[in-house]
Amino acid sequence: MPIQMDDFIRTILKDLETANYIKPEEIPSIELYMDQVTTFMDSHLSSSKRNAEDKILTKTMINNYAKNNLLPPPVKKKYSRDHILMMIFIYYFKGFLSISDIQSLLNPLAENHFEEKSELPLKMLYEQLFSLEKDQLAILRKDLVQKHHIAKASFEGEKDKDFLQCFTLISMLSFDVYMKKQIIEKMIDRLLPKVSPEDTKSAKKTNAKAAKKTKEEK
Repeated sequence: MPIQMDDFIRTILKDLETANYIKPEEIPSIELYMDQVTTFMDSHLSSSKRNAEDKILTKTMINNYAKNNLLPPPVKKKYSRDHILMMIFIYYFKGFLSISDIQSLLNPLAENHFEEKSELPLKMLYEQLFSLEKDQLAILRKDLVQKHHIAKASFEGEKDKDFLQCFTLISMLSFDVYMKKQIIEKMIDRLLPKVSPEDTKSAKKTNAKAAKKTKEEK
């Protein structure tokens, strides 16, 4: 069956108009138990699943995030709005960044903006980032259309041109992802404080003490 790339690209462009992300006003202001958190994330990001059986977030994932110092411990087994915001960031970063890189990005948020530790609470920071999404989506749409036109102009005389044109578009998009990942990693290495194994051990001990204190307070 021939590859209908034109129809597919039109579908993708239409999907981008209704991209499924979590709007600031959709995040609960009340504290949630773990089951409620996983249900919330799954219901709002289900369209990003590649396969129906894929999980957006599980209890094991949340426990591992806390264990690896990506997420502050819950209070009395409840997760605040800021916890959910941190999990949203983790969800997007984990697809292309290492655990240590995510630690370098999120530790300053936990230290300086978590639970209103500064004049710029995490909620306000997320709202400001969210306000940039429309412009970014417009840029993405324009870039996808340009790359599609370039791919369509290639391999015209080849017998399997449909596949080759599809492969060309995927290759161009992949190169873009690769280069942006390189840039992000260089920024983390040079501009952000690195998370050392000692820092991770110390944070784990702190989290363990906080978890123990929470149990004692119950």
